[in-house]
Amino acid sequence: MNLLLHICCSNCAIYPVTELRAHGENPTGFWFNPNIHPFQEYAARLESVRKLQELWRLDIVYGGEYGLVDFVRNVAGREQERCRHCYASRLFETARAAAAGGFEAFSTTLLISPYQNQGLIAEIGRSAAEAHDVEFYFEDFRPGFKKAQSVSRELGLYRQKYCGCVYSEMERFR
Repeated sequence: MNLLLHICCSNCAIYPVTELRAHGENPTGFWFNPNIHPFQEYAARLESVRKLQELWRLDIVYGGEYGLVDFVRNVAGREQERCRHCYASRLFETARAAAAGGFEAFSTTLLISPYQNQGLIAEIGRSAAEAHDVEFYFEDFRPGFKKAQSVSRELGLYRQKYCGCVYSEMERFR
């Protein structure tokens, strides 16, 4: 299957890429994360993805610009819905890029995190798939979370301390 894999960070990409490759797939990564705050955090995560790309010889498409202003405009006053918006903005853009790039399917490394809402990700992924006429590949990658963290340490990758947005940063350090 020709799959475009949204990558939220290098750490979360490790296990899904490993699993997909073990099943004979060679996913193409897709970096699109307009939610990450502050810019230095965005840059550190992007550099870490580039490092993993080089180490593992990954094909990665880099989409969009740093989009914090639009992200904040869309969630301000609706903070309880911020994760829904965050998932939707990234999954709809991944589905659009997958369809435009001739991919059969798309998925996301968000599916590895025990901190993310799997049900909501799947719901939004299916909606994005329908909107862009491309398959959403769902797999629960959470069993590989701890192993991916270990491999990340071994590879010397940057390891973030919160999900990414200004609100998750505040909650983490409060």
